[in-house]
Amino acid sequence: MHKEHITMSHTGKRDLMREQLAHRAAKLMAEDGITDHAYAKRKAAKQLGASGTHHLPSNEEIDAALRSFRQLFQHETHPKILRRLREDALASMRMLAQFHPCLTGSVLSGAAGKQSDINLILFSDDGKSILIFLLKNNLAFKDGEWKIHFGGREEIVPSYTLTGESGVQTHLVLLPENARFDGSRKLETHADIAEVEALLGLQSQPDC
Repeated sequence: MHKEHITMSHTGKRDLMREQLAHRAAKLMAEDGITDHAYAKRKAAKQLGASGTHHLPSNEEIDAALRSFRQLFQHETHPKILRRLREDALASMRMLAQFHPCLTGSVLSGAAGKQSDINLILFSDDGKSILIFLLKNNLAFKDGEWKIHFGGREEIVPSYTLTGESGVQTHLVLLPENARFDGSRKLETHADIAEVEALLGLQSQPDC
């Protein structure tokens, strides 16, 4: 009985520290413009004197705390910033419609701020198709690679980064066509063109 009480007490303290770290990391991201979750976690842990902890909050926990922070302290400015980012994302998605784009990340979740990037997932079995599209349309970009978990394993897939006139970066990650139908896509984490239009209160554009 006594041993069980100690274990439960220890778990309670650990969970409380995770929560405190999540909220401190969220505050740092909101106020200091930090976009790297890992860096925000480390800085929050250092500020709270918990640099040696192995129980850091997940990115999802930080994003939930970040949404709460913005609703409480940035409720006048944040909705406009978020809408502008989603409008920029939608413009890119419409341009890339042939690749069945999905919006993911902080711009979809609502945790994004002024310094946030837009993340789009594209689908094609032709690994060069997006590269050809970007070149054909004279779009400036930087190419790279992205690590993802797909099909139960980690894979490296091609990625491309576009920079808009506003300075906002849009990251494009290309996945094979069958990734569209693997059953893991959910509105909470992935949104197609129609779903982003719905978020913005727009009517879906008819196909031409």
